[in-house]
Amino acid sequence: MESKPNFWQRIGIQDWFLTKESSGVSGKIPPLTPNDVYAYIVDKFRESIKELSFGERVVFYHEFIISFNAEDYKEFVENKQGLFGLIVQETVKKFYEILKEYRIAGKKVEPSGSKWVFRLVSHPDYQRGDKGFMGKLLPDNSQPAKKEENLRVTFIPRQTGIAQTFDVNQDILKGFIYYSEGYFEIPYQEDLEYSEKEAIKADRKSLARFETIIPDKQYAGKKVEYLMKDDDIIVSGSDEERDEQNIFRVPSEWVNTPHLQVRFNKADGKFYLASFGEMTTLNEMAVPTSDINAPKWVELPVNSRILLNGIIGLNLFKS
Repeated sequence: MESKPNFWQRIGIQDWFLTKESSGVSGKIPPLTPNDVYAYIVDKFRESIKELSFGERVVFYHEFIISFNAEDYKEFVENKQGLFGLIVQETVKKFYEILKEYRIAGKKVEPSGSKWVFRLVSHPDYQRGDKGFMGKLLPDNSQPAKKEENLRVTFIPRQTGIAQTFDVNQDILKGFIYYSEGYFEIPYQEDLEYSEKEAIKADRKSLARFETIIPDKQYAGKKVEYLMKDDDIIVSGSDEERDEQNIFRVPSEWVNTPHLQVRFNKADGKFYLASFGEMTTLNEMAVPTSDINAPKWVELPVNSRILLNGIIGLNLFKS
């Protein structure tokens, strides 16, 4: 049986990697530090300005996906819990300092999106000491999304220490492992002043995060995320007309209106699900259909995979 190609083989850069012996690398790999993460993101932000800006217009990434080896990530989270959030705050402050310099110089500094998004993730094919970066513009657009273009990716192999930049298809992101403790959103401040108040408001505690990929043609596989901040929410389809905070509207005709009700029980700290749609599976097990006035609750474990009508995949992650 043929072995499955790893991440680097799929994107065509397997030849970059040298063996430990041939590269002359020896000894213990230095642990990942907070300053490594901070400096790396700031550096990539500066690079994005150089690559994307034109004329008098300063253009820069708003979403930053920073990837590490799984073991590096685990050690960092376990030994430095809570530091990712502090790093993100200081990083945004630095972003504003950099942008102010351009504005003072007479450049036009306007955002392409209304927020900063940070995702610190791991990938099983990354080696110890590897770091990777992906940036996105996050343009505000209420119209159906066109098919997303390739991502510009920068990767630094441990063995060479030389940064390499290339384009990869969006599908490559499916191999990355996302953690709720590595996800942050902060509103963009037009005055380029970091606001602790706004950051606290944006980081208001959420109970869970839902993520889905929409296969409908007009959305071309666009990913939709929803932060569950209420103890009780409804997952509904494209016919849903309500826009309350506790309504997670998945813009697809393959999702019934309503389709699911998800509830967090504070007494036992668990999530529960009731299905009103035509068909729902939870971790490959069928969920009984309920009457909307008499929900049949089923325990919903964190990191579960939900499938709606055999088409729409919905993942639950702990916040």
